[in-house]
Amino acid sequence: MRILFWGTPDFAVPSLRALVGEGHDVVGVVTQPDRPAGRGRRLRASPVKEAALDQEIPVLTPERPVGEEFEAALRQLDPELSVVVAYGHILRPRILELPPLGSVNVHASLLPDLRGAAPVNWAVARGLERTGVTIMQMSEGMDAGPILLQREIPIAPDDSATGLYLRLAEVGAQALVEALVAMEAGLLEPREQDHAAATFAPKVNRETARIDWARPARQVADHIRGMDMVPGAWTTLDGEPVKLFSPRLRDGVTVPPAGVGAEAPVPGAILAADPDRGLVVATGSGGQVELDEIQPPGKRRMLAADWLRGRDPFPPEACFR
Repeated sequence: MRILFWGTPDFAVPSLRALVGEGHDVVGVVTQPDRPAGRGRRLRASPVKEAALDQEIPVLTPERPVGEEFEAALRQLDPELSVVVAYGHILRPRILELPPLGSVNVHASLLPDLRGAAPVNWAVARGLERTGVTIMQMSEGMDAGPILLQREIPIAPDDSATGLYLRLAEVGAQALVEALVAMEAGLLEPREQDHAAATFAPKVNRETARIDWARPARQVADHIRGMDMVPGAWTTLDGEPVKLFSPRLRDGVTVPPAGVGAEAPVPGAILAADPDRGLVVATGSGGQVELDEIQPPGKRRMLAADWLRGRDPFPPEACFR
């Protein structure tokens, strides 16, 4: 099959490689332009562009996928089908309908759950026990097209968004290959989504990623794991932003008042902070969360124990805010 592939981040790379590996003729790749990255802010190609160039596939990098000149370039590639995997722009109906077989999408959730830009982050942050991938026939609405195929996987209690993202990228590539085999055999039966049951997964940003210590311990831990790597869950210490990773619940532990008439520690209070006892923080409802990794301002991500060895002891009133 002659396929036009659309994608940008590393999540899309396994799908592109799977198409090539299965013998499909990937006639071109559309990805976002090179962007400044790293400390030197040098232009860097997207992971999909790098993978495409390795396979000697023609690459298009429009700022926006619109315009007569761009459409003419697509028509010249003469694709039978477009495959879209985390491209990063909404495509207009005339672009979706340009190939004779239309356009299909690999979406990292079990639609209609978690429509939107960040389904992996929110699956973890909302404490879901399962998620998966959906191969969908694309339509004008956001992630609202008919379902062609779905594959489900469990979310482990200690899964981070980063680890789940990598697993779903591979599951999505396998599901895409299965769907195209069934499509060529005429065995796919599109199934309309239950739009009334849709939930949404908006893009995560710095404001979204801030930790609310007043929430129960399980919700705090889920949030930290859900914001893992990018953008990274954060809080402040002495007015400086600090990112936190790898939370662990101290199950069954609540923080009692220090004495008769005393109040429980405020949410965010640092209850323990030494390499032997770890970094333990109070949450809402008297819970506790232990953090195994931290990224202080201007420094790399490191083990919390290493960070604690390199700094002065905390005063009794120390608190994340």
